[in-house]
Amino acid sequence: MAKPLKHVFVCAQQRPPGHPRGSCAAKGCNETLQAFWGELQKRNAFDRIAVTYSGCLGPCDSGPNVLVYPDGVLYAGVGKDDVAEIFDTHLEGGEVVTRLQAPAGVW
Repeated sequence: MAKPLKHVFVCAQQRPPGHPRGSCAAKGCNETLQAFWGELQKRNAFDRIAVTYSGCLGPCDSGPNVLVYPDGVLYAGVGKDDVAEIFDTHLEGGEVVTRLQAPAGVW
């Protein structure tokens, strides 16, 4: 396997219902993660991009959260409909999707 140029981490943290921090799972992270894996497969980008689910990335109240390395860009509130744009614009185009980027005070 080739070393990926970009590595995408999708928070899949689950907490009990009513937990004060909330969780990305309660906000639909599984659909977002499945969309990333589907897009990765559709584009046959396995040699350039890796997608991994992760534990908590921090700002649970703004999830689902997605972190892109080596760029160190955190996206917040990412839904399945945002995934193609992140692939086109950031992962393949090299530009941050500013409308989804977590605010500076959060990351």
